[in-house]
Amino acid sequence: MDDFKRTTDEYLAALRNTDACRAYFSAKEDLMANPTLKKQVDEYRRKNFEMQQNMDSDALFDAIDSFEKEYESFRQNPLVARFLAAELAYCRLYQQATDMISASFAEDFDMREE
Repeated sequence: MDDFKRTTDEYLAALRNTDACRAYFSAKEDLMANPTLKKQVDEYRRKNFEMQQNMDSDALFDAIDSFEKEYESFRQNPLVARFLAAELAYCRLYQQATDMISASFAEDFDMREE
C-alpha cells in the first residue's frame, strides 16, 4: 500500500502542476482578494448550477440564453472571465482524470468472452 500511496501522491502532484491547475489556483487567489466580487461570482455560479439542475431540457436552452444575456456585462470583467475560464479548464481536467481512472477499472470488470 505504501507504493500505492506514493504513486497516488505523485499523480496528484503532477495534476496540480498542470497549466490548468496552476491557472485555476492563481485566478482563485486573485478573486479571493476581492470579497465583493467573489460573492458575486459565487452567486453567478450558484444560479448557473441551479438552473442546469432544475430545468427540463425543453426550457433549458431559453433559460441559458436569458441567463447569459443577464450576466453578459458581469462576465466581461477580466478577473471574472479569467476565473470562470480557469475553473472550467480545471473541472475538465478533473473530469478527464476521473474518466480515465473509471475506464481503467471498468476494463478490469469486463466479462465479455474473447
